[in-house]
Amino acid sequence: MSSSDFRHIAIRTEAGKAERLFRAAVSAFCSLTRPSRREIAQLEDLTLPLFDDVSVESRRYVAAALSECEYAPTALVRRLAEEPVETAAPLLIRSKALSDIDLIALIGRHGLPHARAIARRKGLNQTIADLIRALEKPTLVKTRQPETVTKLPTSGTSAADHHPPAGEAGENARRRLRSMMRPAGDVTVNTFLGQPAYAKLRETALTGNAAFFQTALADALEVDFATARSVTEQSTYAGLLAALRALDLSEDTAFLIAVAVYPGEFPHPQAIRLFLDRYRLLHREAALDTVRAWKAETLSRAIRGKAGNPATAERQATTNAASAAGLKAS
Repeated sequence: MSSSDFRHIAIRTEAGKAERLFRAAVSAFCSLTRPSRREIAQLEDLTLPLFDDVSVESRRYVAAALSECEYAPTALVRRLAEEPVETAAPLLIRSKALSDIDLIALIGRHGLPHARAIARRKGLNQTIADLIRALEKPTLVKTRQPETVTKLPTSGTSAADHHPPAGEAGENARRRLRSMMRPAGDVTVNTFLGQPAYAKLRETALTGNAAFFQTALADALEVDFATARSVTEQSTYAGLLAALRALDLSEDTAFLIAVAVYPGEFPHPQAIRLFLDRYRLLHREAALDTVRAWKAETLSRAIRGKAGNPATAERQATTNAASAAGLKAS
């Protein structure tokens, strides 16, 4: 089947046949020798909105097909990997689209069933393998407790009584997995950026005044006003999606802000579902990389401006500072 066949499946398939469309689109995609980025994006745009409408059998079929696919679409694979292990197992065992961070996140969310499937991967990261073994044998995962660490068992207690319960030890192992996912130095983001940033962004977005919202976004991301304005003046919400994900907002709070800034992008429930899918599947580290690139570009513009005309640059900086002070959201 050619790539043109894949592009036109949605047109040829009868309306309302979600099952057929879901299976046929993935089958056609897997037949492509080397799909382009556009074709990968097309498959995600086509299948993710259908995901909740198809049967478990179809999800299982697609998971098996994509597990052997060299260039499987990452967003769809991650969505399928969140399914019960009976469906997700082929991807957990074989898919190259799942990174070590993905695997850690899946174990942290789903525990032992997913961990056992992941343990069957070839070339599994040794740290992940060790932690899976800790989940398999939770009594070996000891928690250091100051009040008991120096005490010996009394005559009425056995040494086994000093091991943490199996459920507690398993949760300790999952906490270790989650801690591996946290970016270095990122310990205050939820309390410092999350709620205060959301409150300001929400209030300014709901005023309908673009400049107020752009100023609040610039403050939250620590970028200049021009960058924040360019993010919100794009034809789609892709830039805003990355900005909100970098701030680690929850799905519902991010959606509230997005719909206030881009009301025309959400004319029907499928558009809302697609936003939530994209937001859920966008890794925060990738969003932070995008924000870092914005900051680098801001610095580059500042350097170029000063090199070109120091006097003009200084006057412009003064003007921008005055404008920002006037627009600063309280």
